[in-house]
Amino acid sequence: MTDANLPDLYRGYIACLNSQDWPNLGNFVHADVRYNGKHIGLSGYRDMLEGDFRAIPDLFFDIRMLVCEPPRVASRLLFDCTPKGMLFGLPVNGRKVQFAENVFYEFLEGRIEQVWSIIDKAAIEAQL
Repeated sequence: MTDANLPDLYRGYIACLNSQDWPNLGNFVHADVRYNGKHIGLSGYRDMLEGDFRAIPDLFFDIRMLVCEPPRVASRLLFDCTPKGMLFGLPVNGRKVQFAENVFYEFLEGRIEQVWSIIDKAAIEAQL
C-alpha cells in the first residue's frame, strides 16, 4: 500500500459496507482490529456491523469528508436512515433521522487496525 492508495482503499472499504459484502470485510479490516480502544477482532467488528444493518435496514455510509495522513484516515460520514427501534438508546422507532459520524482509522499492513468513532447523538435527539 502506498500513501496514494489509502483514499481508494478506504472508499473500497465503505463500498464493502454498503453492499454488505461480509466475506470480503477481511480484505479491509485487520484480524486484530480495535474499536474505540477495545479489541474486538474481525469477527466482533463484523458482528457489530451486521447488527447495525439489522437495526437500520436502509443504512448507507455516505462519505462527506475524507482526509488521509498515512497511516491514518479521518472521515465524516452522513447517515439518512430509518432505524426500526432504538438507536444509541433513543426511541427512533421507524422515524427517518439524519446524523453524522466522525471516525478516525489507523491502518496496519494495508488494513484497518484501529477505529475511533464519535456519533452525533444530539442531532438524533433534536429530531425526535
